[in-house]
Amino acid sequence: MYIHQDINDVQHQYFRKPQHLSKKDAIKLFLWNPKSREIFGRTGVSWAKIGIFYTVFYGVLAALVAVCMWVFLQTLDPRIPKWQLHESLIGTNPGLGFRPLPPEDNVESTLIWYRGTNKENFEVWTNALDEFLLPYKTPGSISGRGQNIYNCDYGQEPPRGQVCDVDIKSWAPCVQENFYNYHRSAPCIFLKLNKIFGWVPHFYNESTSLPDIMPRDLKDFINTTAIREPHTLNTIWVSCEGENPADLENIGPIKYYPRRGFPGFYYPYENSEGYLSPLVAVHFERPVRGIIINVECKAWAKNIKHDRADRIGSVHFELMID
Repeated sequence: MYIHQDINDVQHQYFRKPQHLSKKDAIKLFLWNPKSREIFGRTGVSWAKIGIFYTVFYGVLAALVAVCMWVFLQTLDPRIPKWQLHESLIGTNPGLGFRPLPPEDNVESTLIWYRGTNKENFEVWTNALDEFLLPYKTPGSISGRGQNIYNCDYGQEPPRGQVCDVDIKSWAPCVQENFYNYHRSAPCIFLKLNKIFGWVPHFYNESTSLPDIMPRDLKDFINTTAIREPHTLNTIWVSCEGENPADLENIGPIKYYPRRGFPGFYYPYENSEGYLSPLVAVHFERPVRGIIINVECKAWAKNIKHDRADRIGSVHFELMID
């Protein structure tokens, strides 16, 4: 039997006013529609299809990323950077750092300010030094360091893969037991040269090659060393002095421990297991109290450039002891 349906009746269905539902009923119908058996607007078959599609899509995407990462990692060495020296962002001019640093809540400051007669006051700085120097006092705290420490000296460089020991006893009087001399208003500041992989210093080891801008007392020290201990001239020298004429008058005498620079046998840095940067303890013996003293320290090698504005090859900090 053929049943005829007027086309106008079919068209009129599209112009019917939709059934009015309350918000609550609309949500219930969206969660589960018993007539069409839809959950969240989709049937079970529809959910299965879209689930399979996105599973395959993200699976293939994850596999592509994993393959790309694997190929990329094959070009890298965990210890040797791919880009070095001139090709790297760090460049070839190591920076100079100092410790102790001001507290984290005043991270932009470079002022070391304390009262020598107040133990609680100066312990803020000595505790910071204790934390910084901990790896130097307990070599075992660095994985593998105790197994490849070598007692280096001038003319006795470490075998490949081994690292030079840092003798903390040579820092006296800048040691923990002596509160780094902070209680005597004669503080010790530790200097370190930032690490650059593969960087080899070119030493000032001849008096005729010393630059004119080098401080006179450092020139005299190098000339004296050339006579008394010529074998120790392969050193990255260090100088600290007042930044301005008034600072030069107030800074007082300065001593350096264990010597006035970083020994050359610690370089080049090759990221060997347990490597620790050499340190120079700068002892300010009698700085004038109650006044801010601007201090500028520089590292000296033929391939270390200096720029006061950009703090290249140097470091600036202030001392104020009440």
